[in-house]
Amino acid sequence: MNTLGLTLIMKMGCFCTRETININGTKYTVKEHLGEGGFSTIDLVQNVHTKKLYALKKITCHSIEDQKIALQEIDYYKKLKHPNLIELIDSTFKGSADIVVNVTSVVYMVLPYLKKGSLHDYLGLKSLSKDHVNVKEVLRIFNQICEGVKFIHEAKPEPLAHRDIKTANICFTESFSPVLMDFGSMAPARVQVCGSTDAQRLQDIAAERCSMPYRAPELFNVESYCVIDERTDIWSLGCLLYALCFFKSPFDIVYERGDSVALAVLSGNIPFPEDSPYSQDVIDLIRYILRINPSERPFIYTVMEKTQFLRNKLDHVV
Repeated sequence: MNTLGLTLIMKMGCFCTRETININGTKYTVKEHLGEGGFSTIDLVQNVHTKKLYALKKITCHSIEDQKIALQEIDYYKKLKHPNLIELIDSTFKGSADIVVNVTSVVYMVLPYLKKGSLHDYLGLKSLSKDHVNVKEVLRIFNQICEGVKFIHEAKPEPLAHRDIKTANICFTESFSPVLMDFGSMAPARVQVCGSTDAQRLQDIAAERCSMPYRAPELFNVESYCVIDERTDIWSLGCLLYALCFFKSPFDIVYERGDSVALAVLSGNIPFPEDSPYSQDVIDLIRYILRINPSERPFIYTVMEKTQFLRNKLDHVV
């Protein structure tokens, strides 16, 4: 056989061979790579028996701490069941991480495959055509996201915070309802910071796990003695509402230019397009949510009340 023929067979073999992963006795075939984040990869997989498609999140853990965080994410998925929060179908982990001897473990999470895509993708297409989302649709999507966040903030025995709310972490169901996903940054909402060591530790965690254009001001420069609470998520929701209206977070452009997002956030200057198609009520709601001082920032209940008030007001416009 000539070299060309052997090469073609090898290529065909590589193309036809699909990786199969066994999760608690259920076999899944990897169909394609969907994406990756800082700590994980996402693949499109198919249940070998039912032929149903799923998203498989794979986290490679290099230390016991990495493994602990990944398993904590699974616990959060199991604990938080809500129509506007992603559902965990199944999960497992293999191996035991040990950074000393350079051994890794792998955590697998089977999640629904939401083929409607993410809010980030949706707004990207809208931006290309300069087609702003209808204000009623903006408020509907935002209100449903808030429903999911409210459920997280009401968790027992202690409130939780998502800590990485952004357009890329919102996907849509078949009925175009938003679903908040990726609980990898989730943590107890209320953190008592006692001293500079605590402050630096929390600041480092935020820098690693909270996306910069959506990160709350108090996480850029954590004070040595303070309490951080669930209103870090409220700031992110304000950035997300802005993105629903104007396609991107108010700080995405700063980030893309390579300028200091921290300075832009802490300045409190939120730029609004002069040709905005939205009413002053919507602009005021965004400004109300994006309060620099966390003690002046509203909790989720007030955000939802004001959002519903605007929705009702629009319903009565002739």
